[in-house]
Amino acid sequence: MIVITRDIAATLRSYLSSHRHDKVFVLTDTNSRDKCLPLIDAALTAGGEAGHITIEAGDTHKDIEQVAAVWDVLSKNGASRNSLLVNVGGGMVTDLGGFAGATFKRGLHNLNIPTTLMASVDAAVGGKTGINFNGLKNEIGAFYQPDCVMIDCTFLKTLDRDNLLSGYAEMIKHGLISHRESFDEVLAFDIEREDLDIEKLNDLAGTSVRIKERIVTDDPKESGIRKALNFGHTIGHALESLSFSRRNPLLHGHAVAAGLVSELYLSHKTCAMPVNILRQVTNFIKEHYPAFVFNCDDYDTIYEFMMHDKKNEGGNICFTLLENIGDIRINRIIKKDIVLESLDFYRENMY
Repeated sequence: MIVITRDIAATLRSYLSSHRHDKVFVLTDTNSRDKCLPLIDAALTAGGEAGHITIEAGDTHKDIEQVAAVWDVLSKNGASRNSLLVNVGGGMVTDLGGFAGATFKRGLHNLNIPTTLMASVDAAVGGKTGINFNGLKNEIGAFYQPDCVMIDCTFLKTLDRDNLLSGYAEMIKHGLISHRESFDEVLAFDIEREDLDIEKLNDLAGTSVRIKERIVTDDPKESGIRKALNFGHTIGHALESLSFSRRNPLLHGHAVAAGLVSELYLSHKTCAMPVNILRQVTNFIKEHYPAFVFNCDDYDTIYEFMMHDKKNEGGNICFTLLENIGDIRINRIIKKDIVLESLDFYRENMY
């Protein structure tokens, strides 16, 4: 169940009063504990005490050690399969909390309250959970649907520009894989306006979530059309992994933005995606996102990271590409020289 709300505290209080759990735990990272938990803490404790678990912020901490720390608190405090874990934070928290919830006693109840745009339109929705392992993004995980996702863009007032833009890259992707109207609305919205139009952003986020929800409902285990949601991510994840290896991690959505540019180029080159769409998105991303700097010496490393992508089959890198907006081509195998050419395109147009 996905709930778009403009009063998160009242919505949460109502949910907790109508769903009985033996214990309630709330997971935050150090950022969401300080900035977001105060907005809902009274609602969480209205029906009784909630156990608080806090992990370190940042994707570099999305690892098995932090999951074990969550398991430890749940175990020592008598959590059962009828307990509720409320994950309050960005994608790192909902990914890790979802995985901890999926695996503790083979699954307790999960409720996601995303506090970033990235989590609201992507990470908290769809039932994918996971952690990073051996330097690879989301290498370990499980499909595990939360009982409910509550989305309120009021939390976005606490976000800085870079994190807003990180989530916005996923909204651009959702526009590209759905229909022209959604795509045009996303590119027309002023995401960097100082007095951000939260009401309009809530509406756009709702549309974006419904696009993802429709695809996930049709293909919950990613055996077919759900792979559309990976557009921009094969190259994006590889660039993100490269940034981790440099110990200077990219925000996930900034990596996806770079991946969209390169994979739109592959779409144009191999699927006849109209060049005007390629240019439109490339120009938008160049205007709003910082360029990720790499050179030809990094190409083999980037390609090797792509070889570890979870969508690959039979030792081949499988891309999701587009013939046009909403016209999706999954499981496309592209020759290595063309893939590297798309990295050239990114560097030539973004630097």
